[in-house]
Amino acid sequence: MSLTLAQMAEAVLRTADGREKAALSLRHAAAWAAARAAGAPLEIGSAAPPDRPARPERPELLDPRDVPRRRPGSEKGRVALLHAVAHIELNAVDLHWDIIARFTDTPMPLGFYDDWAKSAGEEAKHFNLVCDTLEAMGSHYGALPAHAGMWRAAEDTAEDLMGRLAVVPMVLEARGLDVTPGMIALFEAAGAAQAVTVLKTIYAEEVAHVAYGSKWFHFLCGRFERDPKEQFHTLVRRYFHSPLKPPFNEEKRAEAGMPPDFYWPLTETR
Repeated sequence: MSLTLAQMAEAVLRTADGREKAALSLRHAAAWAAARAAGAPLEIGSAAPPDRPARPERPELLDPRDVPRRRPGSEKGRVALLHAVAHIELNAVDLHWDIIARFTDTPMPLGFYDDWAKSAGEEAKHFNLVCDTLEAMGSHYGALPAHAGMWRAAEDTAEDLMGRLAVVPMVLEARGLDVTPGMIALFEAAGAAQAVTVLKTIYAEEVAHVAYGSKWFHFLCGRFERDPKEQFHTLVRRYFHSPLKPPFNEEKRAEAGMPPDFYWPLTETR
C-alpha cells in the first residue's frame, strides 16, 4: 500500500541524517509530481509530525548569541558562511514538509501540495549542493556549530497555517532574497566558482518559494475575508520576535508578490 503525501512528509521529518533526509525529500517530491502528471494524485491523508524534526548528532546546536561570528574575508570564514547556508537549507527541507504534514485539517487545493512538495525537493537539492561545496573545500556539514533557533518559527506557528505562511516563506525566506546577492559577490571576489554557481541556483529558486507563501497567504485571506496586508502585519508582529531589518531586495520581493507596504512598516518597533 502506497504512502499518503502526509505520511511521506512525516517520514522526512523523522529522518535524522542530513543526506538521507535530502534523498528521501527528493524521492517523495518526485513521486508526488509523477502521480500528478499521470492524473492520479496520491492521497493527502493525515500524519502525526514530531514537534521537532529529527536531526543528526552534528552540528552542535547553540543559542544564536553563542554561535561564533563568521569573518567571510578568509577561507575559514567562507566555509563557516556556507556551513550556515547548509543548515538553513536542511531546516527548509523540514519546514516545507512540515507545512504539508501539520495542516491537513485545513482543506487546500492540490496546487498547495504541488508547490510545497516541489519546494521541499528543491531545498534538498540545495542542501546537497552546499554540502558538496563544503566537502570540496575540505569541510563538511556538522563540522561547525549551528544556530539552534531555526525551528522556533515552526513551533510558534504550529497551530496557525496563515501564521506559518507569513513568517516562514514571507519573512525568513524573503530575507534570503535580501542577503544572497551579497554572498554571491563575496564568493565571486574570492574566485570560488563552485560556491558562486550553487548560490546563484539557490537565489533563482528561492524567489518561487517566497511567491508560493504569498500566493497561499492571499488565498486564505480571501477565504476568510481578511485584508492581506493588515493580516500579514498582525501575524508577523505576533510570531516574529523582532522588527524586520533593511536593506530589502525590493525587485525580487515584488517578483514574489510582496510589495514594499507589506514589509517596510514592520521595520518599526511597536
